Amino acid sequence: MYSPGWPAGAAEPRHGRGWELARALGSMHGAPPQLASLSLAHCSSLKPHTQLEHQASGTKDPDPEPQGPSLLMLRALQELDLTACSKLTDASLAKVLQFPQLKQLSLSLLPALTDKGLVAVARGCPSLERLVLSHCSRLSDEGWAQAASTWPRLQHLNLSSCSQLTEHTLDAIGQACRQLRVLDVAMCPGINMAAVRRFQAQMPQVSCVQSRFVGGADLTLSL
Repeated sequence: MYSPGWPAGAAEPRHGRGWELARALGSMHGAPPQLASLSLAHCSSLKPHTQLEHQASGTKDPDPEPQGPSLLMLRALQELDLTACSKLTDASLAKVLQFPQLKQLSLSLLPALTDKGLVAVARGCPSLERLVLSHCSRLSDEGWAQAASTWPRLQHLNLSSCSQLTEHTLDAIGQACRQLRVLDVAMCPGINMAAVRRFQAQMPQVSCVQSRFVGGADLTLSL
C-alpha cells in the first residue's frame, strides 16, 4: 500500500501528506498511475477542492474547472484508507469516491460524514468487500436503509462506536448483505444484545460479531 509519509520520529512536514500526494500525482504524465492501494490515514491537510465547497453550498464557483491532481486519477484503486481525514465532507466524498473496482475502504473518524455521504459512497463504490466506519457518530439507521442494498458483496463491516445506530441498521444489513462474515458493532449504545442475537440467527454464515459493551455487556460472539 502506498502511504505518503516521512522518516520515523520526524515531524510532519509543513505542507502535510496531502501536499506530498499532490506533488507525486502532479509529477506523473500521460496515463494515470495504476496504484491499487493507497493510505492517507490521519492526513489532516487533505481537504475538498474549492469547487466542491461551492457545489455543496449551492453557489457558483468562479473557477469551475478542477485544477491540480485528484484521487479521481487513480481509476484502478482497490484499497483506500481515509481514516481521520477530518476535513473531508459529504460533498467531497460524493465527488471523489467513484471507484467501481474498490474492494476495501476505511472512513473511520470522519466527523462530518452523514447519511447523505454514506449513500453517495455506496453508489460510487458498489463493489466493496471490507468497510470501516467506526466513530462516525452522525450515521443513522436512515442512511443504512438506503445504502445497504448497494453493497451485496460486503464481507467485513466495522460500525463500532457509531452512536446513533440501532437494531434497524442490523435488519437492513441482514437483508441486503448476505455475504457478510464479520461484523463489529462494539460500543454502539443503540444496539442491544437481543438485537445482536437476532442478527446472528438471521445470518448464520457470520462467523464473528464483535459486540463489546453493547447493552452494557462485554461479549464477542463467534462460531
